[in-house]
Amino acid sequence: MATTRRSKAATSANKESWLLLIYKVPSDSSRARVAVWRELKRLGGFYVQQAVCVLPDREELRAGMAKVREKVSELGGSSVFLTLTDVDDDARTQFVEGFRSQSAKEYAEIVEECETKFVKEIEFERFRENYTFEEAEEIRQDLEKLRRWLAKVEDRDWLDADGKELARAKVAECERLLEEFEADVYERTEGKV
Repeated sequence: MATTRRSKAATSANKESWLLLIYKVPSDSSRARVAVWRELKRLGGFYVQQAVCVLPDREELRAGMAKVREKVSELGGSSVFLTLTDVDDDARTQFVEGFRSQSAKEYAEIVEECETKFVKEIEFERFRENYTFEEAEEIRQDLEKLRRWLAKVEDRDWLDADGKELARAKVAECERLLEEFEADVYERTEGKV
């Protein structure tokens, strides 16, 4: 099934046009460079090289690119925005693999966050016997952050990267662990109220 999804994604990428932004911001301001980089990464941009970023041609991404161009201008920089419709196979492969690699890395980071931080936090609170409503609420907020992060990565995963299903499964596991912890908190505190 992954091969079928992958080949469909590759086929659509072959027909897809791309948005290319080339920009320059004042070199004396690392704040400006970071601000532009952060906005482009938030959109899901793939850097072909320094200050040259590409995205699939989608309406919402065009609007995002327009905002980034405004930011570049506000920061005293300049930019060139192009729509690429005739991209050679080597460049297309670079774009597709770059986006897939970028999304796969983000999925892996979510998995790592689940395994190292979230699960360990619940284990630690159980070890400390810290079965309080406040602690459960704090951990619930961490779960919500993981869910929002996963949703953002999935929204930017235009080309079906590896790791999505594992990341979903790990977030679901975190939810299950939290529900068990919350049940234990309820059992231990209900009699004390």
